[in-house]
Amino acid sequence: MARILIVDDAKFMRMTLSTILTKAGHEIVGEGENGRDAIRLYRELQPDLVTLDITMPEVTGIEAVKEIKREFPNAKVVMCSAMGQQKMVVEAIESGAKDFIVKPFDASRVLEAVERILK
Repeated sequence: MARILIVDDAKFMRMTLSTILTKAGHEIVGEGENGRDAIRLYRELQPDLVTLDITMPEVTGIEAVKEIKREFPNAKVVMCSAMGQQKMVVEAIESGAKDFIVKPFDASRVLEAVERILK
């Protein structure tokens, strides 16, 4: 299974994603709470996949995905967003994200996105 980095400014959201992914057999190799963490941890851990919240303090998920993809063109990134952020989701996909997951998380949708991207 995959080594996954989870980045979201809300601890509850990180815990929710972590539970869904570990139950499916994935390994959570790190967690961060802003885009700056995402970039630093991606460099350190080089996970198979990263989940990134779009709206975070300091450095947004959009800025983080752009930086990660610039350094690691093959990075696999799934963006997470609340309902009503379609414009930002489009920007995230254009910036290199492979898919997006809408909050609140639906376990089957999360796993479907992760499995499809990891193929």
